[in-house]
Amino acid sequence: MRKLSLVLAAALLLAGGNLFANDSRNNDPKKDLIVQIGDLLKNNNFILEEEDLTAEVLFTLNHKNEIVVISVDTDNEILEQFVKSRLNYQHVDIAAGKEGNMYTVPVRIKGYYLEFTLPRS
Repeated sequence: MRKLSLVLAAALLLAGGNLFANDSRNNDPKKDLIVQIGDLLKNNNFILEEEDLTAEVLFTLNHKNEIVVISVDTDNEILEQFVKSRLNYQHVDIAAGKEGNMYTVPVRIKGYYLEFTLPRS
């Protein structure tokens, strides 16, 4: 009987640990930030002469959790101005964001829509 209760307690601890591990992956602050940036850059009207446009956006958050774009690394000036105008000083909801942290987000416009890739951790 004692061994059975010990095995049951170990199984409950293992199951509880798995539940907490799954919750932390679903609430990844960096992924939430990327999703919010994707929403801010939606609904563009780009008619592309090139097949793909790409950019690396370097930004930080200020004390009000607003995006401050530092640079947009791209060869296309229209894309650079579009990203800056859509993102600069837009408020984002991020719990783990710290003022002054630098973030880089790759942006790619393919065809008539915007596509994001998650940054490598």
